[in-house]
Amino acid sequence: MPSWNTISISGYHFREKGCSAVQEVAFTLANGVAYVQAALDAGLEVDEFAPRLAFFFNGHNNVFQEIAKFRAARRMWAKIMRERFGARDERSWRLRFHTQTGGVTLTAQQPQNNIVRVALQGFAAVCGGTQSLHTNGFDEALALPTERAAKIALRTQQIIAHESGAADTVDPFAGSYFIEALTDELETRALELIAKVDELGGSVHAIDFIKNEIEESAFGYHERYRTGQDIVVGVNRYVEDTPEVQDILRVDPESEREQVARLTAFKADRDQRLVAQRLEEMREAARGTANLLAPIRQALKDRCSMGEVCAAIGDVFGAYQPTN
Repeated sequence: MPSWNTISISGYHFREKGCSAVQEVAFTLANGVAYVQAALDAGLEVDEFAPRLAFFFNGHNNVFQEIAKFRAARRMWAKIMRERFGARDERSWRLRFHTQTGGVTLTAQQPQNNIVRVALQGFAAVCGGTQSLHTNGFDEALALPTERAAKIALRTQQIIAHESGAADTVDPFAGSYFIEALTDELETRALELIAKVDELGGSVHAIDFIKNEIEESAFGYHERYRTGQDIVVGVNRYVEDTPEVQDILRVDPESEREQVARLTAFKADRDQRLVAQRLEEMREAARGTANLLAPIRQALKDRCSMGEVCAAIGDVFGAYQPTN
């Protein structure tokens, strides 16, 4: 399957939790290093799988910082693949990534302001070289997006693509003194964080460190918003006394009942003994060193549900619990 995307190495959740742009780059690429090393340890050749690796980043409001962030990440990954892992195929050097605009940046107050925020975030992602883009609905701080909000988000992408000129050239901010200096600074600071992760044995063994770094960053953001050092329009500056009440999406409870009924019928119309056997085979594979894809595929083929498959793997691997 030469065009299969084997994994999306995500940093989106780091940024949603409250990390900085530097931390997002560092911890995401550190995870990428861990995946590449695991594949090499399993006996794969780097240029056999690296061209199909993909990443998933967040897009925030500071346009110039975000452009520099994406540029730094692309440059860093190319160096990591060439110098650390000896990749020779140029496709292995490329940072293919998807960007979703920042959900945590959306405000419930004056929600139509989010249309502008999402447009700026999407513009920065395209200027930074993203291959694909998700633009959030302006009302997502209140509920799942309405059809109107989803259409505005789509039109935002289309305006960026066809009217802004952002997609007309590769790396449109290259050569700007400010952007180049900011890119250098982000890269230097992110490399320092990756070095700390390496000292701890890699990202798998540095989860507590990563978690604590992100939580400290999130606290700093919160304090700057609380004290007004950082301005959020409509939240801590330019506040209006009368809240804007939007038409929000309300999910029909009947759809939940219908889904439960479908799942109940699905489970009733299958060989329960075979399901139990397949789930135990998955647990047994997880206890050893076998490739889990084959037993997972067989379990799904024999009508185990996704929830049951994940729970069976969790029975063996457990769930992460922070130590502090």
